[in-house]
Amino acid sequence: MEENTKNINCAEEKIKKEINEILEKYTQTKDNLITILNEVQVKYGYIPKVAQIEISNYLNIALAEIYGVITFYSRFTLVPKGKYNVSVCLGTACFVKGSREILERAKAKLGIEEGQTTQDGKFSLDTTRCVGACGLAPVFTINDEVYGKATVKKIDEVLDMYMAKE
Repeated sequence: MEENTKNINCAEEKIKKEINEILEKYTQTKDNLITILNEVQVKYGYIPKVAQIEISNYLNIALAEIYGVITFYSRFTLVPKGKYNVSVCLGTACFVKGSREILERAKAKLGIEEGQTTQDGKFSLDTTRCVGACGLAPVFTINDEVYGKATVKKIDEVLDMYMAKE
């Protein structure tokens, strides 16, 4: 148990150091919050709690306000995403053409709910309201790859392909 606590503390110290390197590039004004959060999101794939605290102290902004910004913008997340981020479009065109069934199949196949990441960290599952590919509805994405004219069979095949990697 003591070893695990030591590892967590070392990881937090490393993140603090990296966050402070990011913060040094910006003036201590509230106007820089979104830009800083974006840089942290890109670096870690999410915004760790320790990063939020460091940003709060640096910009002299309440932690609750930072949390509010993070949860307002869908670009930001508080939890690590999987290596492969699966996102099913639930926009009108996709929904009407069956994207709900595709989402349900992805949940069953991955064994997770929307907003969760698999235990092995390989997959995360989200929904979106539109990816701008309505002519290909229904669609789902894995990272930046768009899969159109999707079916339950197609998501099975694509997920099987990603599961076989590595």
